[in-house]
Amino acid sequence: MLIVVADDLPKTALELLRAEGWTVDARSGRTPEQLAGDLAEADALVVRSATKVTPAIIAAAPKLRAIARAGTGVDNVNVEAASARGIVVMNAPGANSISVAELAMAQLLSLARKLPAADASMKQGKWDKKSFLGEEVRGKVLGLAGLGRIGQEVARRAHSFKMIVIAHDPFISAQVAAGLGVELVSFDDLCARADYLSVHMPSTPQTKHTFNAVRLAACKKGLKLINTARGDLIDEAALAAAIQSGQIGGAALDVFAQEPTTDHTLQQLPQVVASPHIAASTREGQELVGVETASALRDFLKTGVIRNAVNFPSVAPEEFQTLQPYMALGKQLGCLVGQMGEARIQSLSVRYYGELASGQHPLIANAVLVGLFQAILSDTVTEVNARAMATIRGIELTESASTRSRNFRSLLSVLLTTSEGKRWVEGTVSGTGARLVLLNGVPLEAPLGGTLILLANHDKPGVIGEVGTILGRLGINIANITLGRSEGGAVGVVNVDEPAEPIGGDVLQAIRAAKGVKAAWLVRV
Repeated sequence: MLIVVADDLPKTALELLRAEGWTVDARSGRTPEQLAGDLAEADALVVRSATKVTPAIIAAAPKLRAIARAGTGVDNVNVEAASARGIVVMNAPGANSISVAELAMAQLLSLARKLPAADASMKQGKWDKKSFLGEEVRGKVLGLAGLGRIGQEVARRAHSFKMIVIAHDPFISAQVAAGLGVELVSFDDLCARADYLSVHMPSTPQTKHTFNAVRLAACKKGLKLINTARGDLIDEAALAAAIQSGQIGGAALDVFAQEPTTDHTLQQLPQVVASPHIAASTREGQELVGVETASALRDFLKTGVIRNAVNFPSVAPEEFQTLQPYMALGKQLGCLVGQMGEARIQSLSVRYYGELASGQHPLIANAVLVGLFQAILSDTVTEVNARAMATIRGIELTESASTRSRNFRSLLSVLLTTSEGKRWVEGTVSGTGARLVLLNGVPLEAPLGGTLILLANHDKPGVIGEVGTILGRLGINIANITLGRSEGGAVGVVNVDEPAEPIGGDVLQAIRAAKGVKAAWLVRV
């Protein structure tokens, strides 16, 4: 067995692999051409962030069975190309959570006690006690924007300092938060109440510049902002202006919109503590990432057990061919319900009808979870790690099968229960592709895919016409309209062509304001 390690890995991780009697070729700094040549006989490749695993690199490794990324993100690995080859791609999610959480707390304390400025003053030979009056964090309110792995670790440490911890995370269960002693609040309340606010949100198109000028102005005056997540969550120019005006009391930043930074305005403000993206850079964190990666790789190569994979596991070609259309359907349905408003998810129910009712299909249920999480998270979620992600976030998954006769040969039903109510959709696969056949309990049959505007409206004349007029006025072309009716009202699915400028919130706002429209959602599946 030959394992090529293309980036630096701790000795303990290398020894773990060599202990199996395998040949480990560990050298960093190879050119792409050198790496391609070295992979000709390799069974596995281990990288960190420096090495780019391109389709060409993958094509040069005919025997490759696994690619292990010693870290969380896999942006430097072409997962699609690996999956097409049946190569398992694995990472080490959460291995550096403690390191990041500890830096967040160090930043918080640095802001509270002005330690970086005091240290700089001392190094200049000064003894200036009066300029560095700090404050205790005991009894202060810490707001967490995101309560995933890292946010949870920060909460545990903040409690040790007797802080009051509140959080906003619309996708975490109330039970998980209660177990941590954290009060879940709205985003507005989080910003209005927090004395310190630590950001642990994913980076998505929807979360970019979450902390803009408007949001910062709505925060509690004097708030101190901490960011160890992603730089683009904050509008840096707006933050600099808010600090200079006194609206924001200070900031501790480990991440920036552009790295390395070129505009140093923010980091040079005296109220800002800055570090060069070092949250995960601890000896222990790097050691743990390396060992966890090597351990997962060893288990796969020895026994076939897959842990921490970011692409779906291998299945028999015949079985995969049968399940693939319904896995794609499940992912689409999960993505659809995930975009039908912001709410705290409590449970997900997946039910199979018709020919699918002959057994349980975990890959389909996992695909539903993948679609759901891809709609709300930026983490890498696949059919392999979807259930673990659901467990972490306190989402109960139920699978069931029904022999009740339906109008379709096979039918997939998805019911999402949230703090704001239930979202119930059903779909099937026909010769024309995936079809949505039920929306919030109302039967209909609409093409499932692309950009959709979902409607709930009063069943009376003129509503759909007005919606069409609004879209026409805004230059949005309608490809198809499907309507469904029930005693409680009506629903509609409008398939539209995405214009050059992506459809934004102003379109939904106009539709929701139309007479007779009860609710509207923009979804992309």
